Amino acid sequence: MSPETLSTEQLRASAIEVLRLNDLGTMTTAAPNLYPHMWSWDAAFVAIGLARFDVPRAITELRTLLAAQWTTGMIPHIVFTDDDTGYFPGFERWGTAGAAALPAGIKSSGICQPPVHAIALLHILDRARENGGSDREAAESFLAESFDGWLAWHRWLATVRDPDRVGLVEIHHGWESGFDNSPRWDGPYSRVVPGAVEPFTRRDTQHVTDASERPDDEEYTKYLWLVQQMASVGFEDRAVQEVIGFRVRDVFFSGILAASSDVLAGLGEELGRHDEAAELRQLAVRFRDGVASTVDPGTGLARDYDVLAEEWISTDTVSGFAPLVAGGDRILLDRQRQLLRGPQWMGHPDLRFPLPPSTSPTSPAFRPRTYWRGPVWPFLNLLFGWASMRDGQEALSSELRSASLEQLSDLKFAEYYDPLTGRPLGSFAQAWTAAAALEWIGAADGTDGRTRI
Repeated sequence: MSPETLSTEQLRASAIEVLRLNDLGTMTTAAPNLYPHMWSWDAAFVAIGLARFDVPRAITELRTLLAAQWTTGMIPHIVFTDDDTGYFPGFERWGTAGAAALPAGIKSSGICQPPVHAIALLHILDRARENGGSDREAAESFLAESFDGWLAWHRWLATVRDPDRVGLVEIHHGWESGFDNSPRWDGPYSRVVPGAVEPFTRRDTQHVTDASERPDDEEYTKYLWLVQQMASVGFEDRAVQEVIGFRVRDVFFSGILAASSDVLAGLGEELGRHDEAAELRQLAVRFRDGVASTVDPGTGLARDYDVLAEEWISTDTVSGFAPLVAGGDRILLDRQRQLLRGPQWMGHPDLRFPLPPSTSPTSPAFRPRTYWRGPVWPFLNLLFGWASMRDGQEALSSELRSASLEQLSDLKFAEYYDPLTGRPLGSFAQAWTAAAALEWIGAADGTDGRTRI
């Protein structure tokens, strides 16, 4: 079926079917074959999509994730199902079983991912209040019961991962960023020298037609070495910082923490938790200022910082637009929006759809089919769209929504897309891609099943 004849109701029905396909009852797998477990920031976006048609199930998604929170406050990046044979590295390879902070009965990884969860919680509340009745009651009850968990998560990030209080979150693995093999990490990874790494057989390359879409084995060896370094000290926070070969202040992660802290503060105020809300507002300011402090005056893009090498990381990647997520100074954000729409990004003449690639097509590092080195990621466009609406930039949000819905009208719901051809790549029936489609449809003013996309 061509995009011209596909209705929003058909796209919506197909997206719902993907989420149901991946639904295990209390958690949603990221994708049915390649990713048979729950991922932290995937779960947040999945919950946003679920809330468009099943508020109680959206609540369950976040409740399941929060139940895996470590006693330190960290929310792990993977919560494993019993299907530990379908993904590598699985629970046993992670070596977290002996970690003192791992909750009893939980199988998880020992690292984290960006804290988009408060944003998802706000979406659930908004949908529940629109619906009223039992949905509203359930969502408001979940907010009250879960607030302390989300607060502990933000406090952990603000203390353990920003020990110098510079307003930037330190990550210890590229996987923590969510931008696994981005050119952002080429410098830091070039200085990681693996010791003895146990032999391994990857499964991700078995689920793509072209193995070059994925990180190569040399990169993967370094990924596993960092896991072994963390496991060697039982994933204890301070000890990890002493032994790990990868320490980077992640500007995009920090932008998300700033935005989410503001959202969580607003929710805290609803609950009458005014002291905690004030604390969260202060965190939002700290990390927003930290993000703004990284902007390269020449390129206008925000930068990461390599702690071990003591140097800025300047790359033409979409992470450079972290200020758009964090919010803040109007002049900075206006400049960033102009850059985003410009010929290096959304306005590049060779793009199939006017959507920001993960790496600029004008960069020497651009590889249009390779994971985070060029492809377009639908969930990320949704995040930029949400931030645009928050800041009163309806036109930019509308541009992102229109192009995204056209891209997703192939009904593949791919993990990522070739920005030049529009070809779907990675795993298909990806849960957070389907969730993004549902949120875009639901957020469109006046849409119904008769509207053409």
